[in-house]
Amino acid sequence: MPATGKELPACPVETTLTLISNKWKVLILRDLLTGTKRFGELKKSLGSVSQKVLTTQLRQMEDSGLLIRTVYPEVPPRVEYTLTELGNSLKPVLDAMWNWGEGYQAKVLG
Repeated sequence: MPATGKELPACPVETTLTLISNKWKVLILRDLLTGTKRFGELKKSLGSVSQKVLTTQLRQMEDSGLLIRTVYPEVPPRVEYTLTELGNSLKPVLDAMWNWGEGYQAKVLG
């Protein structure tokens, strides 16, 4: 469940940063914007993230209402992560970051 208004900063920019405050969360969002992923797929895509850190980030994002964790009763258990409507609403933010980064790379490397 998302945090209540009492727990959020007054500044909307700070609120956004609170929810996607590190590179792992932003990269998890990037990966989940294309659809549902399993834990192993996310870990492989992110590369150097540890299992503990990835688990922590995913739990925080679930608590914030950005994604849904679905556990299937199989052996071994299958766990999938999907963005909620709220999580998907961050797409324009990530698109802007992509475009800015692309422009910066072109300027610095070009």
